[in-house]
Amino acid sequence: MFDARSGRLERRQSEVAVKRKFSNAKVRAWVGRRTRTLRKIEGRDRPRLTVFRSSKHIYAQIVDADTGRTITTVSSRSKQVMGGVAATGNVEAAKIVGKAIAAAALEKNIDRVVFNRNGFLYHGRVKALAEAAREAGLRF
Repeated sequence: MFDARSGRLERRQSEVAVKRKFSNAKVRAWVGRRTRTLRKIEGRDRPRLTVFRSSKHIYAQIVDADTGRTITTVSSRSKQVMGGVAATGNVEAAKIVGKAIAAAALEKNIDRVVFNRNGFLYHGRVKALAEAAREAGLRF
């Protein structure tokens, strides 16, 4: 924000808070990538498919663009989705979650979404989830 009295460009309070809140450089970098990614897809009229991955699981949710409310969610923690699969933090689990989120979206009459990789690289599990969702009928 520009301060007219001093003639200096002041940092936003939220930017300073983010730097203070996350002392770990890796986490701070991820939060920055996540924010940039969200800023690019904001303002679209379609719902967004947001992905989060941890070391053990992968999560996908469809969020309404207008209200910010979650419409449907699927994760590798769900016994109904994963069935008898032993490992939940691999590419195969991501493919299963991708197919399940696409089926849940189509059930709610959502066929077009914006893909939000949430700061994660489009590689490995994130890519597998996206491709499986596309194969199951979701368009993005």
